[in-house]
Amino acid sequence: MSADTRRSPPRVLAVANQKGGVGKTTTAINLSTALAAVGEKVLLIDLDPQGNASTGLGISAAERGVTTYEVLSGEYRLEAAVMETDIPGLSLAPAGVDLAGAEIELIEAERRHYRLADALEEFAASEKGAGVTYVLIDCPPSLSLLTINALAAAQAVMIPLQCEFFALEGLSQIMRTIETVRTRINTELELQGVVLTMHDRRNNLTNQVEADVRGHLQDKVYRTVIPRNVRISEAPSHGKPALLYDLKCPGSQAYIQLASEVIQRERQRPKAA
Repeated sequence: MSADTRRSPPRVLAVANQKGGVGKTTTAINLSTALAAVGEKVLLIDLDPQGNASTGLGISAAERGVTTYEVLSGEYRLEAAVMETDIPGLSLAPAGVDLAGAEIELIEAERRHYRLADALEEFAASEKGAGVTYVLIDCPPSLSLLTINALAAAQAVMIPLQCEFFALEGLSQIMRTIETVRTRINTELELQGVVLTMHDRRNNLTNQVEADVRGHLQDKVYRTVIPRNVRISEAPSHGKPALLYDLKCPGSQAYIQLASEVIQRERQRPKAA
């Protein structure tokens, strides 16, 4: 195949933090929506047994045919799980509670760390994968085999970080995990960035956490911060991303800015020879 016709693989980003309640799934849903809104073709992979990313995009449990559980177990290819959403340009590989069983079932499995990576490689070469520019993986709130599969499949990690004291401990833990995966499993893995969530400038602790994180990680922290916003919290109960529920609210506007910043960072990456 000539260089002119060779298909470019999608950029794979894992949205990960082993601490729950930091806005991880909210970020995965709304960043995916914002990227699709600016013309990217996006696949969101729900890798959390709670299936919140699927629910947040309006996909009920009854509508989820093939899920990421069957993909990781090898029963189906990823393209069989991928379904369209109400957002043009955004598709979803949904999850269900049976995904929790994959943890135990994959312990003795061959290439147990690379099940998602293998599935994504096959998907990128398929007709359904044609033109997909970004794949976002919503990870479970734990450092589990599912999270390791996501990090093994990704080229970069986005870490949502709630602006509170205990979040700093969680940040250290996920950073150590990323380094371990980079050393032992996926040498290409890098930190795309840390996004500060539930940000309230009126709160002194919020400002202190932001200053500490920016001082430590500097330009690895996105300029965009996601504010604490009730409309973001309400949107999932309506089965919609915040951008569809209320485009003009501060939270939606922040995710649009974040998408722009992510694309800008990707364009500034050194190109492979």
